Amino acid sequence: MPIHYVKDDHIVLITIDRPEARNALDGQHMTDLSDCWRNYKKDGDAWVAIITGVGDAFCAGADLKEFIPKITGDSWSEFREGVDRDMAEGTESNFTLRGVELYKPIIAAVNGHCVAGGMEMLGGTDIRIASPNASFGVMEPKWGLFAGGGTTSRLPRQLAWPAAMEFLLTADRLPAKRALELGLINEVVPADELVERAFDWARRINRNGPLAVQATKESALRGLSAGSLVEAFAIEDEMTQRVFTSSDAQEGPRAFAEKRTPQWTGT
Repeated sequence: MPIHYVKDDHIVLITIDRPEARNALDGQHMTDLSDCWRNYKKDGDAWVAIITGVGDAFCAGADLKEFIPKITGDSWSEFREGVDRDMAEGTESNFTLRGVELYKPIIAAVNGHCVAGGMEMLGGTDIRIASPNASFGVMEPKWGLFAGGGTTSRLPRQLAWPAAMEFLLTADRLPAKRALELGLINEVVPADELVERAFDWARRINRNGPLAVQATKESALRGLSAGSLVEAFAIEDEMTQRVFTSSDAQEGPRAFAEKRTPQWTGT
């Protein structure tokens, strides 16, 4: 089955539909998911994206039936060269959102197992909602492997150090309740309310000016990698200039003065 991409009222719903493999991704599904992120980035009418999975899993990472022979067999060098080539030609082909400059909001609706590449992709999202049966883990070290899709870089920046190390060093699969306690996710909701709750979050975000929202995320992300606070302030100044010269920056205050809902154009 394909990766489903549906847009309605400025909200994109991306659904991984491979429940027979716990939504693990083979090469074709990785490409399809990368295409979804690329389409979302380029579509000016798409303001928020939601990513979820079908069945009892969010994403179990790479399809091991396909990738284990490549990792353990004679084709490892060829496989590694292919990965390096893809990265050199453009990191935006990466389904885990590693290195992708995507400053639009992304909401994860985690409906079950979120491990390996699924966990790496989760690190590229902004708002994270889970069902009670969801579980999370960076489990590659259990099998002598390394989580090289962004997790070891993102988690220490997103969580307190002890919490990040709990995920990374134990390689245990942690339940939704523990993930919430550690700050990995925003909330836990009943499974039958999960996707609608994600849409509630998306609608809340979309009440705001889309350019302002995107500039806010861009400033936050770029500021994290800035060499100093002065450089981070310079990024803020850049975003201020961009937003305040937009049509939406005129519409917002005008709507406030006229006591009405702003009509955003995203320009």
